[in-house]
Amino acid sequence: MAINASPALFSSKSDHSLCFRRSDPHPNFPKFDRCSFPRHYPPRLSSYATNASLLRPKASQNTRKPMLPPYNVLITGSTKGIGFALAKEFLRSGDNVVICSRSAERVESAVQSLREDFGEQRVWGTKCDVREGKDVKDLVAFAQKNLKYIDIWINNAGSNAYSYKPLAEASDEDLIEVVTTNTLGLMICCREAIKMMLDQPRGGHVFNIDGAGSDGRPTPRFAAYGATKRSVVHLTKSLQAELQMQDVKQVIVHNLSPGMVTTDLLMSGATTKQAKFFINVLAEPAEVVAEYLVPNIRSIPTKGSMKPTYIRFLTGMKAYSQIFSRLAFGARRNRYLLED
Repeated sequence: MAINASPALFSSKSDHSLCFRRSDPHPNFPKFDRCSFPRHYPPRLSSYATNASLLRPKASQNTRKPMLPPYNVLITGSTKGIGFALAKEFLRSGDNVVICSRSAERVESAVQSLREDFGEQRVWGTKCDVREGKDVKDLVAFAQKNLKYIDIWINNAGSNAYSYKPLAEASDEDLIEVVTTNTLGLMICCREAIKMMLDQPRGGHVFNIDGAGSDGRPTPRFAAYGATKRSVVHLTKSLQAELQMQDVKQVIVHNLSPGMVTTDLLMSGATTKQAKFFINVLAEPAEVVAEYLVPNIRSIPTKGSMKPTYIRFLTGMKAYSQIFSRLAFGARRNRYLLED
């Protein structure tokens, strides 16, 4: 199921205000906050970094091949919502795409629709439940069978169990659904994507999609979802640090923020005056968001950039501007939902 709730709207500085960094790091030693590790960890890490060449993945010792379009793209949770819109935009740009979902029926319908518009030989789909390690391994095998390699892997699959209620009223089933899909599923997908890309001479780029709560702001009525999206940013930073620590240069992990997207998951929670206000003011259709995000995603391998990025559709400045326009001039009132 595609992620379509709001992401971090306003950037916030790190909470680690008391942390400090090494002033004279070893050239192979990433600049971690000291408070991120136990006191005994730096000496062990230093030893590890000194011998990084011995532990470095085999593929990183090869000459990295240039990554030129068309790209091979894999998107999880891509049979509807922002995932499906991203798939269409990548295909429109000339790329090849693998889509997946835990529903075989939705996969079949989405593949048929995309092939009618973009041809038989540019899009493939398969059933995959990202919560299951075997399913994700099978997804990798499917992608390799049909496309040989994947340049861009987008982790879009996510769930709020279509539940907007206080945590005290949430069922065990809903909580398990949210946490296993958004956290465990993301970890499994990142693991398998990185393992695959380490063996690719071209390397690859992994993009983790954030959501409401990723900036640490409260998400009342969907607290579990917000907590899992907060963990997305931390996981991405940790993976970036791990790859740097191992001197891996051909695999890069990024964050991707689509903002508030007017899809079923978001709209199902539009039951309060405040929710209707922010959806009308800040939300955009999936197609509009995809038209912005895809060129920015594709520009990273095209330019040969090896630095992690955080691509945001709805920046803090943009959000403030739209809220001001609404309050000052009544802009965007009743745009999608009739407000009280």
